[in-house]
Amino acid sequence: MRQGFFKRFDLCGLRAKALTAKFVKTAVFSLSVAFLSTPAQAQTLAALPSASNPIVNKGTAKPIQGWVKFCEKFPSECSVNRAEPEVVELTPQIWKSIVSVNQRVNSSIKAITDADQWGVVDVWGFPDTGKGDCEDYQLLKRRILSESGLSRRAMRMTVVIDELGEGHAVLVIRTSQGDYVLDNKTSSVLPWHRTGYVFVKRESQETVGWVSLGGITSSPTTTANR
Repeated sequence: MRQGFFKRFDLCGLRAKALTAKFVKTAVFSLSVAFLSTPAQAQTLAALPSASNPIVNKGTAKPIQGWVKFCEKFPSECSVNRAEPEVVELTPQIWKSIVSVNQRVNSSIKAITDADQWGVVDVWGFPDTGKGDCEDYQLLKRRILSESGLSRRAMRMTVVIDELGEGHAVLVIRTSQGDYVLDNKTSSVLPWHRTGYVFVKRESQETVGWVSLGGITSSPTTTANR
């Protein structure tokens, strides 16, 4: 059944029928306005989140082709320095920075599909034009947080199935309090198990490649969700 989804939807899923897409866009926007106002802003001032169990890797996985091409262009963004910590030691200041970067990038980038912007289904990169889709948001967040001193090895690009049953890309930060998700769909940084997503695979922390997270046996081959 999952394979049926991926024949119709690319990751970041934007191949829904026009009426469905219009309905979903309206519903998501309405929910986002209600959800993102006070709670997200208050989160930057909150104490450290409660500790939770991390996601468990379940073997190797095939990387997204867009990621492969991205790595050819930006090899330093995909390299793994095993001297770096596997997790970020979470402090109130670091937590505040993580939440702030997530909010700032989400509010500063305009969502657009790669097809609309570049004329191709899936291109991974940085939203230097001020526009981008799901993975572009997350790559920029990782760059900013890495430049601020956080371990790049602890921040892994991750593929999930979202609330619409479509592919989506998020950034998972592995911390001493558990694994937390930075997502362009919400400005709240949530523990992975509270997102409602099915976690499929993510970048390995050991080598240039991907690992399975056990969500499904077949997975998307592209990312295209804005």
